[in-house]
Amino acid sequence: MLASHVTARPSAWLLAHPEFDLAPNQASALEALLQRRLDGEPLPYVIGHWEFFGLDFDLTPDVLIPRPETELLVETAIAWAQGNHPARAIDVGTGSGCVAVALAFHCRDLAIAATDISPAALAVARRNRQKHGVAERMALVECDLFPSREDPALKFDLILSNPPYIPTEKMKQTPVYRKEPTLALDGGLDGLRVLSRLLEGGPGWLSVGGLLLVEFESSLGAPVQAAARENFPLAKIEIKKDLLGLDRLLVVQN
Repeated sequence: MLASHVTARPSAWLLAHPEFDLAPNQASALEALLQRRLDGEPLPYVIGHWEFFGLDFDLTPDVLIPRPETELLVETAIAWAQGNHPARAIDVGTGSGCVAVALAFHCRDLAIAATDISPAALAVARRNRQKHGVAERMALVECDLFPSREDPALKFDLILSNPPYIPTEKMKQTPVYRKEPTLALDGGLDGLRVLSRLLEGGPGWLSVGGLLLVEFESSLGAPVQAAARENFPLAKIEIKKDLLGLDRLLVVQN
């Protein structure tokens, strides 16, 4: 609770809430947060959470900040799931867990695995699955893309991924460079380093009649579609555009 009758009040906060006074420790904590923002740290990291697909997610600098364009990935998955009733899904490179949690939250009969190579990212995902009540249906696996195959027959009806896909030099010119984890952004020289591996491994994990959804950088539509056709020669392949009319989502119907 905010204390009254204390004179220490940060000017920025006072402009928004002139009716309150802050205790000295509160004023000091707020000034520290304001300084982090002034130093260029993204707001979601400063406040420690951010909204995605109508849900509030805990965040740390170990994970990518959820973007509105990634909601297309979740919307497409939910729409397909409602008509096909998949039993098992996997979110490859889950980060904060926002995609996997949102999908599990809206598809109550779905069991989902969420993988990431970063233990720190999985710690954040663990908090978010608990926060939204999907922990019993969402398994977390530390691995590089797909988990080790203990069961040769294991397949997933739905594969989702928002992998690192920004070409390295282009990434270095963006305002998020060195402010968000490079591991979650850098797609290599052509942006396809992780995407190519994901599509090469996908056929071994996607069930017959299953769906694979992969977000990608808007300039990569043609090479992503070509890579998908090479690895899924008999599948129906589509590129969906985001709200800005840019190529954004690869859809592979097995």
